[in-house]
Amino acid sequence: MSDKPLYTNRLIHEKSPYLLQHAHNPVDWYPWGEEAFHIAKTQDKPIFLSIGYATCHWCHVMERESFEDIEVADSMNQTFVSIKVDREELPEVDSLYMEFSQSMMAGAAGWPLNVILTPDLQPFFATTYLPSHSSHGMMGLIDLIQRIAELWSSEEREKIITQAEKIVDVFSKAVHTTGEDIPDEEQISITADLLYKMADPTYGGIKGAPKFPIGYQYSFMLRYYANMKDSRALFLVERTLDMLHRGGIYDHLGGGFSRYSIDEKWLVPHFEKMLYDNAILAQSYLEAWQLTKKNLYKEVAQEILNYILRDMTYSDGGFYSAEDADSEGHEGFFYTWKEEEVKEILGDHGQLFCEYYDITAEGN
Repeated sequence: MSDKPLYTNRLIHEKSPYLLQHAHNPVDWYPWGEEAFHIAKTQDKPIFLSIGYATCHWCHVMERESFEDIEVADSMNQTFVSIKVDREELPEVDSLYMEFSQSMMAGAAGWPLNVILTPDLQPFFATTYLPSHSSHGMMGLIDLIQRIAELWSSEEREKIITQAEKIVDVFSKAVHTTGEDIPDEEQISITADLLYKMADPTYGGIKGAPKFPIGYQYSFMLRYYANMKDSRALFLVERTLDMLHRGGIYDHLGGGFSRYSIDEKWLVPHFEKMLYDNAILAQSYLEAWQLTKKNLYKEVAQEILNYILRDMTYSDGGFYSAEDADSEGHEGFFYTWKEEEVKEILGDHGQLFCEYYDITAEGN
């Protein structure tokens, strides 16, 4: 019996690990480029733009559930010119369409990011993860494709194109990739006030869940405190850094932070580690130590950097961009422990440790 893949698409010629993961999908993927744009125009088809990255958990799930599904692939191939983008390879493309998607989805956009475009690359619909078929109140990809196909072949098409042109016009006027002027003292104070209003004084960070550690905000607030002596800024940063370290989002054995927690207490992480998150957080903890001289912050910064040097550094030079959340087919399998494993390793101290950290047979 041959192990040769049933399907091979154009992504087989790419160098991106993420694109190569999709090279044997039955979806007729194109890489981002003029060939795909030309085909969309000559065949008069909308573009299905799907953006993700190699270590993205829900990207894996959507590929398995949807992009490997023959029925889904047939529908996509009939309706769209489908383009796959690695956000780490083309961050400018990701940034542009993420900005649009966040406005359309009230800030709920994430990866995989799936955007429907006109053949002129103007967006008119955005969504993130979708299962192959509708269920539990969530639209499935099959139903979405059918709806887009109907709209594209109906009189509504002109409205879609007009709407997309207006969206592009608004964004071209409103979005700036760089600031035009250095912010003055008033603008800096307004920014600090906005962060105060969004802050969670109990658990740190920004209110709500899921919760992301945003290191550059903490560095901004530390510098704001150092210059303005506003004690609120220092309180919120210290509360955040302390709670981050106490939570499950921090790897207490290996060092480094996961991408985000699914709860407001920083307890249950999404077990994916990003180089850029940890690099920025190392700086935040280092700046906090320089300002407060609290050894905890120095220790966390050292542990983050040791983790990066040990696990995120390539032997021939350079760094890995991320560490996958999935291993052996399960999210977080590498990082989770069973109650019996803890007791076996810790021996006489196992029971006390499990009680203290709420480790049970059912999980914590």
